[in-house]
Amino acid sequence: MAQKVEVTRQVTATILSMSLLTVMAGAAIAPALGIIKQHFSTAPDLLVQFIVSIPALLIIITSLFFRTVSKRLRTRSIAIIGLVLYVIAGAGCFFVRDIHVLLAMRALLGVSVGLIMPLSTGLLAYYFPPSELARLMGLSAAMNQMGGVVATLLAGLLATIEWNYAFLVYILGLIALVMVLMWLPNEQLSSNDKQGNPFEPRHLLKFHPSVIGMFMLMLIFFIFPTNFAIIASEQTSLSPQAITMIMVGLDMVAFFVGLAFGQLMKAFRRPIKYFAPLSFIIGYGLYLLGSVPSLLCGSAFIGVAAGVGVPYLNTIASIKGGKNSATTVMPLLSAALYLGQFVSPIVVMSLAQSFCPGQVSGPYQVGIALSLVFLFQVWATRHFQSLPPE
Repeated sequence: MAQKVEVTRQVTATILSMSLLTVMAGAAIAPALGIIKQHFSTAPDLLVQFIVSIPALLIIITSLFFRTVSKRLRTRSIAIIGLVLYVIAGAGCFFVRDIHVLLAMRALLGVSVGLIMPLSTGLLAYYFPPSELARLMGLSAAMNQMGGVVATLLAGLLATIEWNYAFLVYILGLIALVMVLMWLPNEQLSSNDKQGNPFEPRHLLKFHPSVIGMFMLMLIFFIFPTNFAIIASEQTSLSPQAITMIMVGLDMVAFFVGLAFGQLMKAFRRPIKYFAPLSFIIGYGLYLLGSVPSLLCGSAFIGVAAGVGVPYLNTIASIKGGKNSATTVMPLLSAALYLGQFVSPIVVMSLAQSFCPGQVSGPYQVGIALSLVFLFQVWATRHFQSLPPE
């Protein structure tokens, strides 16, 4: 068991540095998707969208085996392997010209994030008491969004040179790799088998409100990165650079909300659980108007939904999971998060084609409907639950 003295600022910063990278698995390339689509003009639209979402499938599969990996390797070894693969698979797409090879590289990127993701949040619950988790999960979410800001901005700008330059943003993983080599303690997280596999029914039953909530959150949120650049270019005369800046602005909103999440949790302890679904409803509703001001305002609300939703679910789940969160609930949340990302384009496009055929704003209409389902899920699973301790 780690001692309190081991948790230095450098250790905390190292854990948070991994949070900077996880969102980049898919969302970082989203602003360049329109340019990438032009390059692969003969490929089906769904295949192009999978460039953003295919890492999620391998993250889910890797999450299934995270506990097994953590029994054989210590935390620093897992992080080093994950980060090296992250840089190679991510930046390696720069050299690829075939879309099928590109998707294979993106799948390997998913394996790397599947190793990093449970550590980036689970180690916070491992080292810190429940009273500090809301603040730290907010910081983790903020770092995640800051990674999105930096990567989205760089990817969008690099893509204006040529489509494959966007993938060079994954070189940023080297920063976290250096920090891990310098400061991350080499813990053995799964030294016993008392907790069992995180995907056992008893764990799913215990954590199902957060797991289903995370799935719904990402299912709805990922309508934005997989559709916004394409739809905005059709609805408006905005340039690719302007669209990129709007997407960066959304990440900035989520970043500042994440920084303030600890205070928001204290100020709005009971209603905060409804912030994410309600913000999605307002945000996608504004998108339907199709004007530049409505796109800006709608993006702000989507940013609030992401900035509140992820740390809220992580906080509640990690308080339940305690110090074993890294090998119990966090793999579940990682799987739910990326399952939502992976199936989002499939579910949303299918529903949009069925109920909103020929309408460019169809995905946004589906987003509103799914947000209403999410709102009901939050009420049904959280309304009668007691709040976590201060």
